[in-house]
Amino acid sequence: MRKRIEIPKGIYGITGDNFSNGRSNYFCVKEMIAGGIKIVQYRAKTKSTREKIEEAREIRELCKKNNVLFIVNDNVDIALLVDADGVHIGQDDMHPDDVRKLLGDDKIIGLSTHSEEQGMEAYKNMNVDYIGVGPIYPTTTKDTKPVGLEYLEFTVRELKLPFVAIGGIKAHNIDTIISKGAQRICLVSEIVGNDNISEFVTELQKKFS
Repeated sequence: MRKRIEIPKGIYGITGDNFSNGRSNYFCVKEMIAGGIKIVQYRAKTKSTREKIEEAREIRELCKKNNVLFIVNDNVDIALLVDADGVHIGQDDMHPDDVRKLLGDDKIIGLSTHSEEQGMEAYKNMNVDYIGVGPIYPTTTKDTKPVGLEYLEFTVRELKLPFVAIGGIKAHNIDTIISKGAQRICLVSEIVGNDNISEFVTELQKKFS
């Protein structure tokens, strides 16, 4: 049976150039890495495929030089092209089993989940290395209905599977999420929109030590 790949604990970085005040995804990732982030997901919803490939290649090299895991959102083809460490997919994307056939056993597959049923299904599927749990709170980066803290608590209690808490998490409520047992947390707009990303991330990372 395939063994799941370990996912770094702490802040899970995701790009979001529509929230970064005009700064590039590359710049934001460089700052995230300077702040101590060990895993970055490349997400670019408004760019053309060619733009995504070019940018993903540049960020992939940056991550490789700094021993940071590089994950591509949705686009399995781009993940393959740039030799990413893995891919993160949603409930309406390609099935994890099909993604695994394309990527092979040594790549990471993350899956967004929004309910106990989806979480249980992912837990039983050994092709999924970790899940996204959320959105916990209302968020401007997704139009999915918030799941609240109940699903987070269920995941901690019932699923022996690495997960990333995501959705509407800010500096003012991250302590609540950590107190519920989350060991990997994502803040998108709060990080990429910060005036000093590396300093902000450094302070957040201290909460996990």
